[in-house]
Amino acid sequence: MLSYSEHGSSDGTPLLIAHGLYGSGRNWNVIAKRLSDTRRVITVDMRNHGQSFWSDDHSYEALGADLAEIIHGLGGPMDVVGHSMGGKAAMMLALDRPDAVRRLVIGDIAPVSYGHSQMEFIDAMRAVDLSSVTRRSDANDQLAAQGVDPALCSFLTQSLEVAEQRWRLNLDALADNMPAILGFPDVTTSFAGSTLFLSGGQSDYVTQAYRPVIRSLFPEARFVKIPAAGHWLHADNPRAFEGTVRAYLDAPAPGPLT
Repeated sequence: MLSYSEHGSSDGTPLLIAHGLYGSGRNWNVIAKRLSDTRRVITVDMRNHGQSFWSDDHSYEALGADLAEIIHGLGGPMDVVGHSMGGKAAMMLALDRPDAVRRLVIGDIAPVSYGHSQMEFIDAMRAVDLSSVTRRSDANDQLAAQGVDPALCSFLTQSLEVAEQRWRLNLDALADNMPAILGFPDVTTSFAGSTLFLSGGQSDYVTQAYRPVIRSLFPEARFVKIPAAGHWLHADNPRAFEGTVRAYLDAPAPGPLT
């Protein structure tokens, strides 16, 4: 089972949060704690990330099954928020196990294949001389010297175990599965539940051109953009992200967001 953390203990429908590629559950601690005033919030480390197990299989079918196992083990249906890779895993969960999901929030990703690659970050992490790293700033400096953006340096080194001089990321498995991570399985089912596609106003990950395929899989989909935010919308504009998610999940029935 995935490693996870729990926040809060309220009686509302529990919320599970699935992070994106190269992330971990702790990236979401601030938002999770804020949302936990009205519900129990579970943040997971996806397989091959953080404290969770490593596996050669990083398919979305497997990632969705991991989330279903957590939800089943903790007592039943949950609301689910997934960002980027975690959003695709959450979509797969809803399509395969609709009984596990009440409402679904997908953060800045669509159920399509993307042409860009994330391999440059794996290459950069592999190039870090871990034997010379005694603090995260050492790794930050080495990543920056390879041209990695400073904000991404800080994000990536959150997955560095300095004392053990190792990454808490299965870089080999992620590299081997990169085509699958960038893609999305061919599915013939659909999820009839309420679904919110929440995207960054400055991001091009969820375009109008993707709406037909989204609606074919999620016929109840609605779309909202977070202003002043790119792909990392929850970090770029956390208050707007939190407020929109809260309004959507706390509404008594699907309807206009306020």
